[in-house]
Amino acid sequence: MLRKRLIAILVLAALLMACTNTKNDKAKTLADSTANQTEKTAALKHILFFGTSLTAGYGLDPTEAYPALIQNRIDSLKLPYKVINGGLSGETSAGGKGRIDWLLKQPIDIFVLELGANDGLRGIPVAETTKNLQFIIDQVKTKYPNVKMVLAGMQVPPNMGSTYANSFKEMFPKLAAQNKIELIPFLLDKVGGVPKLNQADGIHPTAEGDKILAENVWVKLKGLL
Repeated sequence: MLRKRLIAILVLAALLMACTNTKNDKAKTLADSTANQTEKTAALKHILFFGTSLTAGYGLDPTEAYPALIQNRIDSLKLPYKVINGGLSGETSAGGKGRIDWLLKQPIDIFVLELGANDGLRGIPVAETTKNLQFIIDQVKTKYPNVKMVLAGMQVPPNMGSTYANSFKEMFPKLAAQNKIELIPFLLDKVGGVPKLNQADGIHPTAEGDKILAENVWVKLKGLL
């Protein structure tokens, strides 16, 4: 009788130990998984797209804006980058100058600057826009000296006058050359002026148009990743 009780106690102890080990294993697995996820998140590099409604994806679902499409491409290639969409509808270079410091509070590894279009449509002097864009570039480089940068070139309609239109167009390659940064010659290449690729306002791309914008950006961005 005593022997049977002893055996029962030993069996119960073994079961309790097995349960404890299982719980410990599960807890360890969960802890390891959490730690791995934290490490992956910490290892992610950040790409900030800083611009106007073109970057914000005006009139589109956020998932259709070109920065989101760039993120999809990055994810498909399993590259350790997180895209931050810093686009704001109606933003001018002066407005960007005023809010850049706030966005630089987070670490930035690649900076894509898409500003100036609204300046051009408002006829703001090219010298003033140039000064504002240079200020933004300087702020980013000062905060993150190792940052890689891309500048998105833009153009204005002919009705702004040929002298102004030419000066505006030339502003972007000049800034890119002076600061030794990558240049997208014209962000709206193959989209601007094509009715079926633009919304009713004739200015903002459709979802299909933004797919082309994403390709225009990717050509210059992929070499920096």
